[in-house]
Amino acid sequence: MKHTDRKLLGKGIKNLAGSLPLTVLGPVILYSSFQNQDKPLFIPILILGVLAMFTAIFLIFRGIMIVMKAIFD
Repeated sequence: MKHTDRKLLGKGIKNLAGSLPLTVLGPVILYSSFQNQDKPLFIPILILGVLAMFTAIFLIFRGIMIVMKAIFD
């Protein structure tokens, strides 16, 4: 019988925990950017918000894959 790899599980949980603030922060930054379209920093803040959202998606996907690998491998 195989057992769960605790080190790998911890790494996956850390990835998921790291994505949690970005999951909230990305849309907030994006919304803030769209509310201030007439300001000169519109484009950099828009890029920052989109980058935060894509990073959150990547970390969630990677975290779930690592957790699944730790449990079922």
